[in-house]
Amino acid sequence: MHRSFWLSVTLLVTGCSPDFFDPYQRPGTWRPTGDNDANLRVMVVNPQDLVEGTGQATATGATAAPPVGRLIAGRRYPLPTISATPLGTSTEPPQGSPNPSATP
Repeated sequence: MHRSFWLSVTLLVTGCSPDFFDPYQRPGTWRPTGDNDANLRVMVVNPQDLVEGTGQATATGATAAPPVGRLIAGRRYPLPTISATPLGTSTEPPQGSPNPSATP
């Protein structure tokens, strides 16, 4: 009985802790408000990049257009059939294994 009383008191005190137990609420302590945004503004070379990004000047969309067109049209290339074995990968079914789709 005595132990359960102190356990419940301890749980109540730790569960209902006021702001003075929070290390960020004590006076003179660093407060994490807006620091990430400020650091990003300092590190970026061109401030306009924060408003609108820039593309890569050497890339063209021509290499991405055919795969995207096939994806949208529903004419994707089929995936290769590869099954994993303990020794590596194989495209053939294992030797001597029963066919799980065959009916007895």
